[in-house]
Amino acid sequence: MKKRLIKNNVFWVGAMDWNRRLFDSLIPLPEGTSYNAYLVRGKDKTVLLDTVDPTKSDILMEHLGDVDRIDYVVAHHAEQDHSGTLPRVLAKHPEARVLATEKCKGMLVDHLQIPADHIDAVTDGQKVTLGDKTLEFIHTPWVHWPETMCTYLAEDKILFSCDFFGSHYAASSLFVKDKRTVYDDAKRYYAEIMMPFRTTIRRNLEKVGSRNIDTIAPSHGPVYDEPSFIIDAYKDWTSENVKNEVVIPYISMHGSTEAMVQHLTSALADRGVKVHLFDLAVTDIGKLAMALVDAATMVVGTPTVLVGPHPVVSSAAVLANAIRPKVRYASVVGSYGWGGKAVEQIASLIPNLKVELLAPVLCKGYPRQNDFAALDALADAIAQRHETLEKPPTPA
Repeated sequence: MKKRLIKNNVFWVGAMDWNRRLFDSLIPLPEGTSYNAYLVRGKDKTVLLDTVDPTKSDILMEHLGDVDRIDYVVAHHAEQDHSGTLPRVLAKHPEARVLATEKCKGMLVDHLQIPADHIDAVTDGQKVTLGDKTLEFIHTPWVHWPETMCTYLAEDKILFSCDFFGSHYAASSLFVKDKRTVYDDAKRYYAEIMMPFRTTIRRNLEKVGSRNIDTIAPSHGPVYDEPSFIIDAYKDWTSENVKNEVVIPYISMHGSTEAMVQHLTSALADRGVKVHLFDLAVTDIGKLAMALVDAATMVVGTPTVLVGPHPVVSSAAVLANAIRPKVRYASVVGSYGWGGKAVEQIASLIPNLKVELLAPVLCKGYPRQNDFAALDALADAIAQRHETLEKPPTPA
């Protein structure tokens, strides 16, 4: 795929990774991903915004083959998928100055061994002219690392947003064409990567939104030529609003917990509550994270293994704690053979979730009639609380 014109001497020069299926040895990539880098040619100076993952460095260097001089390389973020080819770019263009936040400068030195004297730290709001084009740097710390920033190209009204608004989605089209698919992949990306920082992101939405933006060019996924599409989605995802939905991640070893979660799912559906059910033995954890973006309640289903929850369930609880969804209620259902502390141990794994813990339902062996009645009571409790859900104003 050749470099591609966005507008007015602004080019996409990144790389598609069609076949990558796992990111950070953790995150599923069902649609692959892209590593977006951008080249801006001004009247006097030329700037490269980000590089690509080292595995695709040859593609970037080919795109830059007809570029005689690069005056600046903007490093929005020090992570390898953005900055990993920076050493190779600087080897070919030693005249280039790297522009990054002060924190990013330190990370580039530590992680990529870029000489500190090649890097200029830029301040929040600082501007650099290319002659007929002006770059403005907007610090956006903790979206999603502490050193990240965005760049606004004023004359062309383009926001180069780094991971902000991104999606792990490899596509042949430069701009968003299939909104439904891009929405889902952007939500997956938000859920897996951005959700722990949603309160910070809300503030940065206001910060970048004060600019007149016609185009958003993220570091992953297609370019948005209708910025309101993704900005409105982020406003919804980062708000305090939750929906009448329950997420049930579970494991069943011999059928007892399976019978309980199936009964609870039916009971909730009968009460008008939408349920997202995930068998953790086969679940794409990205879809689990996506479901947690909006849900009001999470119910964990687990058998007891050596007096505690099943290890896979424990892992899911740790994941939920890490991504910090805005769920308001939580509970545990499951079975045990002779005893245990599954409920206490799961509760200890989710301290970041500010939830009301609803009465758990645990049974010895296979569930009996009284256990199913307790599950009906749990469904009643959840439905009643969901009826009172309000949509509070988003905090400043």
